[in-house]
Amino acid sequence: MPTPSRLSPEMEALLISACLLGVNCKYSGGSNALPEELLEALRKKYRLLPVCPEVAGGLPVPRLPAERRGERVVNRSGEDVTARYRSGARCALAIAEKQGCRTALLKERSPSCGSGEIYDGSFTAALVPGWGTAAEELRCAGIKVLGESRISELI
Repeated sequence: MPTPSRLSPEMEALLISACLLGVNCKYSGGSNALPEELLEALRKKYRLLPVCPEVAGGLPVPRLPAERRGERVVNRSGEDVTARYRSGARCALAIAEKQGCRTALLKERSPSCGSGEIYDGSFTAALVPGWGTAAEELRCAGIKVLGESRISELI
């Protein structure tokens, strides 16, 4: 994972999905890197704290895609991986709390980071209202969670 932003510790901390920073931690082994101009705008305003809750929970890269089914998370082969997703969510929250984060910018539709809309668990690309495990944990702790389509609210 990239190191946190090199800027002043007095700057506001922003928890951010590592894949949005270009880290190859996505289930497929790739990333979801934001355009460099957006990343630079974030770096000027925030101390960026990268996190991949799925990797933090002990899942490998690459890994089978997973989706939420109610309170559970299952991968494409039907294996219940909820415990690892919950563990990663707790790690993300611990980082956020330790660093005084009030806001997180997370990858939309992800079973861990999705904010307001996630895949329905059928592996058919159908979307339903909901939250990923880490996004849900952060929200319950009072941290504002935004998906990458709402980045303009931060810069």
